Parts: sequence; C-alpha cells; structure tokens
Amino acid sequence: MPFPVKVSSCSCRYILRMEDTPDLELAINRFNRLVKEILNGDLRRTCFQPWEVDLLVDLQECGLTRSRRDEALRRYQRAVQHQLERGEIPPIKFSGFIGRRARKSGIPPAGSPAAEDPASLNP
Repeated sequence: MPFPVKVSSCSCRYILRMEDTPDLELAINRFNRLVKEILNGDLRRTCFQPWEVDLLVDLQECGLTRSRRDEALRRYQRAVQHQLERGEIPPIKFSGFIGRRARKSGIPPAGSPAAEDPASLNP
C-alpha cells in the first residue's frame, strides 16, 4: 500500500508524515544500499524505485571522474540521510547537491560552461 504524502507548495518535494516511519526507514535503507552498491561497483538488482533511477541517471549525467564521484557520493549520502530523517522524500538530486556545494565554494559545477572552459571566466 503506498504511503500518503503531502506536497509542499513551495517545492516539488514529497513530505512524509510522522506515522509513515516504517516507510521512511525503508527509504533510508534502500538509499544506503543503492549508494553502497554504486561505491562498490556492484549494482546487480533489476528493480528500482523511480527516485533511485533518477539518482542513477543524474550520477551518470554529472560527468565526474570515479574518484571525485565517490567522494561526492559519500558527502551526498550523509546529506540525504539527514534529509530523509527529517521526512523529506524523494532525496535532493545529486546534481542539485553538487551545484549547491559548488556555489558555496565558488567552484563551477561539473558540466557547466565555466567548468569546461575556465579561460572563459577571464575574457
């Protein structure tokens, strides 16, 4: 049985209610399992939740090297765990997480024109 969700009017995130704790724990466990499989390079399952597919596609589209991706994925995992513990689902997109971190540190996100051609910053 799908769990009831409340859609926040200020964003497109789905917010779980407190009585949905078992589903929240399931989401956290599924997320941690997916991240572990990605980091180990051992993704063998064939059934995914829609948000898991979105994460896999987003990871591939970010174009990070494996070492940078793995490091970012570990930081992303911690951020998403906190987000899910607050009851927010689905998790923030990986590209959104990377973009936000890049804006905070002043580094252009991977795949952006500034990241591909640093000389374009100094015409």
